[in-house]
Amino acid sequence: MPRLPPRRSAAIMLVGLLVLLDGCGPKKPDFAPACPRADLLWEAADFSRYRDSSATATQDIRDLVLSGRITGIQAKCQQGDTAAELTADLAVAIRFTRGPAMQGRAADVQYFVAVTEGGQVRDKQIFAVHVVFPENQDQVTWLSDPVHMVFPVSPTKSGAAYTVLASFQFTRDELSAMRRRSTTAP
Repeated sequence: MPRLPPRRSAAIMLVGLLVLLDGCGPKKPDFAPACPRADLLWEAADFSRYRDSSATATQDIRDLVLSGRITGIQAKCQQGDTAAELTADLAVAIRFTRGPAMQGRAADVQYFVAVTEGGQVRDKQIFAVHVVFPENQDQVTWLSDPVHMVFPVSPTKSGAAYTVLASFQFTRDELSAMRRRSTTAP
């Protein structure tokens, strides 16, 4: 049986030892995945609910029942269970103000979270908020439970191909009143 020269034998042993030690030590740095952009649908990030939403109603501060403003979106994303998935958890923060015309201390409002890709809505979910104002408090900030999302990704399409939008879901009357106010605003 031929024998390897001592130098060559030592080199082979060194390579074998390096292969065994490859799993030891600190991991290589992992870069965060490209995440979807989280944004507000600005035209509908504020709302006001008035006592009378008819077309002929005057809507001044005395008629205000409730107003709300989406103040932020908290989002965290990470690689999914497979290389073809990206997961994200998103929470929406809303500040509510109780108006002088509000009867009681509670109200129900809806908001939505939508996923768009290339300007097209791919998914939309509507969520309900039951806001309660404590005694002697006319303003509260509410934070939603996290909304869990899974995005399909590939080597040619990252999470950056998507946008996640949050906004209020208006009733028809609220939408009509909002449009009237925006056309009559100075």
